Amino acid sequence: MTRTHAIPATAPTAWRHPLPPTLPLRRPASQLAISLLAISLLAITLLTTGMLVANRAHAVDAAQVSTQDLVKQGAALYAQNCQYCHQADAIGKPGFAPSLTNPEFLETASDQFIMSTVRDGRPGTGMPPFSHLGRSGVQAIVAYLRDHTTRPNRAAEIDKQPTAYGDQRLGQLWFDQICSTCHGVRGDGYAEGGTGTAIGTVGFLTKASDGFIRETVKVGRSNTRMLGFQGASGLANLTDREIDDIIVYLRSLKH
Repeated sequence: MTRTHAIPATAPTAWRHPLPPTLPLRRPASQLAISLLAISLLAITLLTTGMLVANRAHAVDAAQVSTQDLVKQGAALYAQNCQYCHQADAIGKPGFAPSLTNPEFLETASDQFIMSTVRDGRPGTGMPPFSHLGRSGVQAIVAYLRDHTTRPNRAAEIDKQPTAYGDQRLGQLWFDQICSTCHGVRGDGYAEGGTGTAIGTVGFLTKASDGFIRETVKVGRSNTRMLGFQGASGLANLTDREIDDIIVYLRSLKH
């Protein structure tokens, strides 16, 4: 007789291991370090930017004070060394000394042009050298002169203009007919009894660029006897080529 086992109606529930409790997510240590580093860098950047802005503002204030002091120093040196010829307001005196505060002059002349002229003077003219003032003294005088105008200085742009090429013979023709009346037959200016400066001497021609001469001939100098020579309002409507002819002729004088 075969023994059988009764199968229960419901099978016993299978044994299950309990699930571990849910743990909070944690960032790896490397990610936490990177986050802290980024925050530190941001704080340093903001702090540094604030310091730079403050330092820059302080530097601007210091530069303004320094410039004002330089102008005052230049005014005192000008009164001691330049005023006798160029007058108290530096507007010059026709037939004796040119204006140094003319807006067109200050707009076209570089600091180097003015400084080298003050330092070396103009041999063969009444302008003696003032090298005894030293570089700082001459710079102070330039700062004083530039304080008379609000126009931007265009010397760098003007001095980069191309070298003049033209016909020397035609240049002499124009010079004799137009320029010699004020600047003298040989460009000696006041020494020849003219009302214009000496523009045919070494002292001028070794310091003035072709662009400086070209711009002066075209535009002239307001409130002086040097009027422009180009355009409808000019004393003569010279072409660019004719002006270059004059420059080439001037370069041949240089004595």
